[in-house]
Amino acid sequence: MYLIGDLMDVIDEEIKKVLRFGFGRNWKSYLEQLNSDRIEEARKSLVGLLGIDDFSGRTFLDVGSGSGLFSLAARQLGATVRSFDFDPDSVKCTELLREQYFQDAEKWLIQQGSILDEQYLKTLDTYDIVYSWGVLHHTGDMWRALDNISSLVKPDAILCIAIYNDQGRKSNLWRFIKKIYCSGRMGKLGILSMFLPYYISRAIIASVVKKKNVFKEYKKNRGMSVYHDWIDWLGGFPFEVAKAEDIFHFYFDKGYILYNLFLNPGHGCNQYVFVKSSKFKLTL
Repeated sequence: MYLIGDLMDVIDEEIKKVLRFGFGRNWKSYLEQLNSDRIEEARKSLVGLLGIDDFSGRTFLDVGSGSGLFSLAARQLGATVRSFDFDPDSVKCTELLREQYFQDAEKWLIQQGSILDEQYLKTLDTYDIVYSWGVLHHTGDMWRALDNISSLVKPDAILCIAIYNDQGRKSNLWRFIKKIYCSGRMGKLGILSMFLPYYISRAIIASVVKKKNVFKEYKKNRGMSVYHDWIDWLGGFPFEVAKAEDIFHFYFDKGYILYNLFLNPGHGCNQYVFVKSSKFKLTL
């Protein structure tokens, strides 16, 4: 039984390597509709979440930079930024934004790297703000990623993460759906044909009821695109989830204090902002 269990673990790890959503390709498509309004919404999102309206003199680490939008927002707010992502296409997206808006690589360094790569992490410093929105649950080893990222935060500095809410059986069902999406062309087409008509019709009905264009209004959600977020959600694999209290206790035990929290009652992300306190450590 032990050998069978080990074999299943190996098979599951291999599945994670093969079944991986192309996040960078989705972000590349998103950048085609990026404009000043979306960038402004991203800046507002950072300010509102972190409670800081001026990042001057601060260092900002974007773990899993994706499109590069929030690295750009942090740089525009005055931070010295370092961005990295596992996905080469995401790295290219981030580089494209730097080329368009800033050409000083000295204050915005972009690299390919993984939060699970211990050797790469040794090349990094510690930072005033460590930001990873909707990334760590897609690494294939979320709890190790959550542990690794804590070593990159300066004492009395900020850690901001967003992790999918654990909905039990519903989350397990979504994990299955995402595996089908990433299994190949037929799986992708099958999932899209099932869910996109539902999402589109629901958005149209909501637009009529609210008398607002939901598609245009959605950009106020961190400057995001509703369509690209749909694709990201349907295909986003690897996929892990966590209960809010488990994330809280995980970091509380490391001496972090939670000072901002946005809970999502559905399958979206819970958002956490912690301070790594050098003075507070609970001992029992």
